[in-house]
Amino acid sequence: MVKVTVWNENRHEQQNQIVSGLYPNGIHGIISEFLQVEGFEVRTAILDEPEHGLTAEVLINTDVLIWWGHLAHDEVQDEIVEKVKQRVLEGMGLIVLHSGHFSKIFKSLMGTSCDLKWREAGEKERLWVVNPGHPITAGIPEFLELEQEEMYGEHFDIPQPEELIFVSWFEGGEVFRSGCTYTRGNGKVFYFRPGHETYPTYHNKQIQRVIINAIKWAAPASCQRPVYGYSNPLEPLKGGTTE
Repeated sequence: MVKVTVWNENRHEQQNQIVSGLYPNGIHGIISEFLQVEGFEVRTAILDEPEHGLTAEVLINTDVLIWWGHLAHDEVQDEIVEKVKQRVLEGMGLIVLHSGHFSKIFKSLMGTSCDLKWREAGEKERLWVVNPGHPITAGIPEFLELEQEEMYGEHFDIPQPEELIFVSWFEGGEVFRSGCTYTRGNGKVFYFRPGHETYPTYHNKQIQRVIINAIKWAAPASCQRPVYGYSNPLEPLKGGTTE
């Protein structure tokens, strides 16, 4: 069974009645609910818990980490970011949602500013599937349509995606690379754009299906990990002894 940790800074839910009305148990709550129905082993973690809920024990027992943040990126401790990064390099999957593009962990893994254009005007978003054979798009039609979302527009300052899964079009005319995959070390990373806190995006069944598919894709493969550092020779050396 894939072990998933859903991380959310959980600040909008405490400050904005629209958000708390849409997500009374938090954004992490709605995501954990549909993941549990799917059969994943799920736990949640939030910013204000000790170590942001991402203790060494939690991380070592996480196959895929989902990350949602917005207001408080700077409050995430650098040492926790480094621990998460090391786990990704070791093989833990990471799914970064919406405004998590500006999170310390995503920027650290990307090595760029991850900046973009944005506008909050309740616009229609149409997400086109541009990689229909990819596992993340399984069961998804040619496009997904959200009646209200925040606009993100190009240029999105990220490295060239290894795989581009979705491209969004917005009512105001902008387009955006909304589903991007990367490999970092032994871990897989998926950035998925939709999910502004004042819209019911995570109640959408097709959005939920994309996240479910992404977890299955990002889960660590059952294979022996490489061993690094000094290595004894496999065959006798003609040149003499080793140190």
